[in-house]
Amino acid sequence: MSRPLFEIFNAFAKLGLTSFGGPVAHMSFFRAEFVEKRKWLTDDAYADLVALCQFLPGPSSSQVGFALGVQRGGLFGGIAAFLAFTLPSALFLVLFALYADTLSGTFGDGLIHGLKIVAAAVVAQAILGMATSLCKTQATATIAALSLLIVTLIAGPLGQVLAITFGAFLGKFVNKSEHVPTFQNTPTRHIPVFAGYIALAFFFALLLFLPLLAQFTSD
Repeated sequence: MSRPLFEIFNAFAKLGLTSFGGPVAHMSFFRAEFVEKRKWLTDDAYADLVALCQFLPGPSSSQVGFALGVQRGGLFGGIAAFLAFTLPSALFLVLFALYADTLSGTFGDGLIHGLKIVAAAVVAQAILGMATSLCKTQATATIAALSLLIVTLIAGPLGQVLAITFGAFLGKFVNKSEHVPTFQNTPTRHIPVFAGYIALAFFFALLLFLPLLAQFTSD
């Protein structure tokens, strides 16, 4: 394994073994490790990456981790990051599933209840930490608060889509004077234009087709 790949694998393996709290907390740990400590990218570049991955379906922390690995070491860097960060959790889940029956009675119930309390505290700390880095102005804080109101009032995927659309639309006007390229400190990787269009078309096809497929196969 080359040095860049070893560096990526080692950094993400450490996080995979010590990060708790789910995707929101993971992204806070990513920022502390790769923005503040290792200086792989700037705070603004990381914020853009998080925003993009939040827009995509699926677990955002896995997507952010894979993207960070790709930026640092290409496709194999992304694979190394994904395996190092995801594999420990997968192994722990398998072990938990195999021995879940042993977590019964007073001890087991108390252990699970304690983990729930700890998870809530970890996620709350992560949200506060990310808020200070992503919502630096009154305008961005207002957009975040209104988006939170939308997803609170409108439950389910519809509320999430509306919040994302609202944030993108309002952010376009709020930040139209700030055209600062945030990825100038990352290696440039040229992708053919047609490949980008194919990926975009494939994304929207899945975005529209999969909900319809779930609707017709739910019976």
